Amino acid sequence: MAAERRPYDRFKRVLDVLVAGLLLVVLSPVLLGVAVAVALVMGRPVLFRQARPGRNGKCFELRKFRSMHPVTQARVTDRERLTRLGIWLRQTSLDELPTIWNVLRGDMSLVGPRPLLVSYLDRYTPEQARRHEVRPGITGLAQVRGRNALSWQEKFAYDVQYVDGRCLRLDLSILLETVVKVLRRDGITADGHATASEFLGSQPSPAAVTSPGRHRA
Repeated sequence: MAAERRPYDRFKRVLDVLVAGLLLVVLSPVLLGVAVAVALVMGRPVLFRQARPGRNGKCFELRKFRSMHPVTQARVTDRERLTRLGIWLRQTSLDELPTIWNVLRGDMSLVGPRPLLVSYLDRYTPEQARRHEVRPGITGLAQVRGRNALSWQEKFAYDVQYVDGRCLRLDLSILLETVVKVLRRDGITADGHATASEFLGSQPSPAAVTSPGRHRA
């Protein structure tokens, strides 16, 4: 069944198109500079492309700047594959810039639950799966509440909290907090991991489905 649409969702889509279009123009020199750096350090392709589930679980092709070498016998884990340039791109979130194109296309929004792996779709509880009732975002409530430092259950609880409470005031608050988080480089990696741990699924429980406090937008 299709997710419920709200009047704000239409207004939000207009804002996404306007802001994403402006950002692509303004940031075009940065996009070009990062593309050249990635090509020189890691070679081609410059972009990382992968299918990710969007609104209602419909898949789209996510685009980001590459931050890792391909998997080889000598490089298997994320830690082994990450380059110094890739670490810096992740720390500054510059690897995310091509996702602005996904926003302009309508695959994503500026704010929403982060698009995760297709393989996770069958691992969500029904409550966690509600994160797909809206377009995924470049940033979201879980990202400004701890990003990869959060447990998966905490992330999904914040995602559902956003779905239920989405509004202009909350989106503006998340965007402002995102700028602060990027400057501080908070929550970039999960404890003990080069990036984030794999989500292996969870059993429904009060701790997993209860939102961790209301966000004061």
